Amino acid sequence: QVQLVESGGGLVQAGGSLRLSCQASGSIFRVPHMSWYRQAPGKQRELVATISSGGTTHYVDSVKGRFTISRDNAKNTVSLQMNSLEPEDSADYYCAALGGQYEYWGRGTRVTVSS
Repeated sequence: QVQLVESGGGLVQAGGSLRLSCQASGSIFRVPHMSWYRQAPGKQRELVATISSGGTTHYVDSVKGRFTISRDNAKNTVSLQMNSLEPEDSADYYCAALGGQYEYWGRGTRVTVSS
């Protein structure tokens, strides 16, 4: 079993930056996909970014060029660097370990972007 703990959320002004981190309790080396999802009030949870075990990344169109996902298998961490934040980025952000035998979610960290 893998426990995921997110950190780094907070309140930031539009145009600012935040770096979210996800610490796993176990090895993520074999996890096919480490991902960040977000859910805004009244909206469905959406995939923001994902990184495969081989390092291939995918982003939702709305964050391309602004967000960067990375993973450090040695430290069992996944990060999401968020730049040029917009009020529309405000949401609870969740880390997930998915694929194969893996389906683990963190409890989330809140990001609020003020205009």
